[in-house]
Amino acid sequence: MPDPLHGKTVLVLGFARQGRALARWLPTVGAQVIASDAKPREGFDFGESDFPGVEFAFGGHPPELLERADLVCVSGGVPLELPIVQAALERGIRVTNDAQLFVERCPAPILGITGSAGKTTTTALTGAIMREAGFTTWVGGNTGDVLLDVLAQIQPDHRVVMELSSFQLELMTISPPFGAILNITPNHLDRHPSMEAYIAAKAHMIAHQASDDVAVLGWDDANARSLADQTDAQIVWFSGRDMVNGAFMAGSRLIVSGLASVDGAPHVVCERAEIPLRGDHNILNAAAACALAGSSGVDPAVMAAAIRAFRGVPHRLETVRVLDGVTYVNDSIATAPERVLAAIKSYHEPLILLLGGRDKKLPWETLIPLALARSRQIIAFGELADLVVKQARLFNGGSAVIQVATLEEAVSEARRRAQPGDVVLLSPGGTSFDAYADFAARGAHFRRLVAAL
Repeated sequence: MPDPLHGKTVLVLGFARQGRALARWLPTVGAQVIASDAKPREGFDFGESDFPGVEFAFGGHPPELLERADLVCVSGGVPLELPIVQAALERGIRVTNDAQLFVERCPAPILGITGSAGKTTTTALTGAIMREAGFTTWVGGNTGDVLLDVLAQIQPDHRVVMELSSFQLELMTISPPFGAILNITPNHLDRHPSMEAYIAAKAHMIAHQASDDVAVLGWDDANARSLADQTDAQIVWFSGRDMVNGAFMAGSRLIVSGLASVDGAPHVVCERAEIPLRGDHNILNAAAACALAGSSGVDPAVMAAAIRAFRGVPHRLETVRVLDGVTYVNDSIATAPERVLAAIKSYHEPLILLLGGRDKKLPWETLIPLALARSRQIIAFGELADLVVKQARLFNGGSAVIQVATLEEAVSEARRRAQPGDVVLLSPGGTSFDAYADFAARGAHFRRLVAAL
């Protein structure tokens, strides 16, 4: 039976990672593709022969592209307020994205994960647990592989662990059968019009679930907890402080209880000391992964083996090098103040904190006092530098901040000022888009700079 998109013309807006995956996959189901990006053609490093049959429009999104479009697919970086998107909606043309198309067609059970912080680590750890359980497991989505690229290889007895961003979720009218919302704190308010709109986007992870599906929610986070009444699914919780139906910390032990895999009885997964990740936030990530995997039938002993072997995800509290007694840590994923707070709380050593990047219109008032209290020195770089200095002055800490232009200068300054026992922590608090394509490119540059010291 042909795919519903067979013979249709699909307009793909944005030709980065997700847009390119769409341009590869859509022709395989018989769709005609028009790919459009606001950037000029010179800004892209691909050959058009790599995308046979795809029509390209660079340097803008001319409205006449809609005249032939049956469907519009929006990449994650494309705002829905874009005139061509609004025009499509006014004409009654369906607007969707790669995540929706994948979830609609995936033959295997999907374990979906979203949250303002921790979703990539939780996704990677959940994938590790499912592999340890013996499943052929595909991991991707918002980061890593765009799962449409491997859709043809996925079988019904496989498992898919899928990270989903608010940008993807806001368009989705389908939810995975297992969906986790870790936490919802201020983030991406440069893109979403309000905190309420941001929460509403995240809620799509569970809003379309059926009564035999499972929604995993963070008990300790008020916004995540409040979404329990927005799904028909069975609710499973995870917590770092309270005994809940799901996964929780009891003293130094990670416990699962009330899950399909343990017949409802409480079982010890592991000791906290066996979780090889720094910080209370990563303990919660481990609990979330256990709640999600346990809801799909994975045994606690399997969870424990995967957790003990897990070594984290690049650019998340990643120790890059120890030089002259100074530890250099890459936490480039920290693109919001909330994430920097979690990073700071993960270390007891004196810090030299590198803050910078581009602001997402988020509150800094909670972070700055703790950063001043815990850091020997703050080095601010990029577009955010002025804001960091101004915020520090509000707390009489302006003298603790050095302002530089680039990450390279920040690393050089940190090297000059660091003392044995210090941690030089790149946990920027802002996006990378003032100087880099993404947080991974920024983290990779940090690694190279530290390696060259």
